[in-house]
Amino acid sequence: MNSKEVTLNKLNKMCENTLNETLNIKYTDIGDDFLVATMPVDSRVHQPDGILNGGATMALAESVGSPTSMLAVDMDKYSVRGIEFSANHLRSVKSGTVTATARIIHKGKTIHLVEIKVVDDRGRVISLCKLTNYILAK
Repeated sequence: MNSKEVTLNKLNKMCENTLNETLNIKYTDIGDDFLVATMPVDSRVHQPDGILNGGATMALAESVGSPTSMLAVDMDKYSVRGIEFSANHLRSVKSGTVTATARIIHKGKTIHLVEIKVVDDRGRVISLCKLTNYILAK
């Protein structure tokens, strides 16, 4: 198993018995400047009218945005806390899988700004999110 697979397995393991498990969010890819997670779209994450709930989309985005900062700092010395989150929902989804890709667009000593794009199965952006993470010394 390569280091990429080890890291993805660690991330997925750490999310057992959490909201990620409830929503079936899975980390699927990682690179030098990004982290990717997926979530199935089914009745568990629908609004009453049968489309993906914006809150579930935001949970997916937060679930990929915070770990992106965690991977960029020494977690023995620092903690990561989300302090501001915004989302623009651009399109609706009824079924399939949505994929969130997070990238740090500003990496300061105490603040990271993370952009998260959530796309549908056809690669269309359904939500564009920004997460500000505060980096706290332990």
